[in-house]
This record gives sequence, C-alpha cells and structure tokens, in this order.
Amino acid sequence: MSRQLWFLRHGEAEPHGTRADAERRLTARGEDQARAAGQAIAALDASPVIVFTSPKVRAHDTAALACAALPGDPVVHHALVGLDAGEALALLEAASDGERILLVGHEPDFSQVVHDLTGARIDMKKGGIAVVRMDGSRGELAVLLRPRELRAIAGA
Repeated sequence: MSRQLWFLRHGEAEPHGTRADAERRLTARGEDQARAAGQAIAALDASPVIVFTSPKVRAHDTAALACAALPGDPVVHHALVGLDAGEALALLEAASDGERILLVGHEPDFSQVVHDLTGARIDMKKGGIAVVRMDGSRGELAVLLRPRELRAIAGA
C-alpha cells in the first residue's frame, strides 16, 4: 500500500504590504477555508499521522484551524518555506504504508513539488488540497480539491 503526501495551501491571507510577509494573517475567508479543509479531511476518514506546517503565521494558523477537526497538533517545520521534492520525501518517512502526511505551506513551492514528484502541472488555490500517492520514488497525483469542493465534502 502506498503512502500519501497531502498538500494544504494556506487560506486566503492579508494582502502583501499589510505587514511583514512572515506575519501576514488569514482573513475571515481564509479561516473558513482552513476549517473546511480539516473538516473535509476528517469526513473523508483521511486523518494524517502528522501535520507539518510552515512557520509563517498564515500557514501555521491554517494548520491549527484544520487540526481542530483532526487528531494531533501541527509541527512547525522551517523547510516548508522553500520546500523541495527531496524534503517532502524526507517528511514522508514519518509515515508507514497506507498512512498520510499533511503539509501546510505555500505556492509556488507546492505546485513545483507536485510536478517534480508526479509530472502533473497543477494550480493550487488558497485553501486547496493536492494529494500525491507515493509508490517508492514514483508519485501519482491522486486528487486536487479546490476550497469549494472541500466545503461541500465538509458539509459547510
């Protein structure tokens, strides 16, 4: 059975220039997106064994809000700022066969990592999820969910 990397892009955040980039907060819409993502993951019975989050406020808050519907608390991992495929695979080592790791972070890093692992070109929306199934070193894009789809799954 394959392991899975779940990529959750942070929810909508304050505009650039509002404050220092690392300190930008989620908007009310971004908070709703984060809650819906966590509720959708729970509704899919796809809880991760661990959640790693970027230290940037908007990603950390997305992870915390999503984790309200999931077991465990997010773990800050600084390499999620500027994530590459090698680091994503290293984080996947925390999962056994059939288990999931949730990464909460940023674009364009996530789309590039998904491409590097699968060959797929995707456009991750704020608050969206991409799932990559890994079988050895080969990855397959299993699903790409936009925020509106997550809300529908969550029943929100």
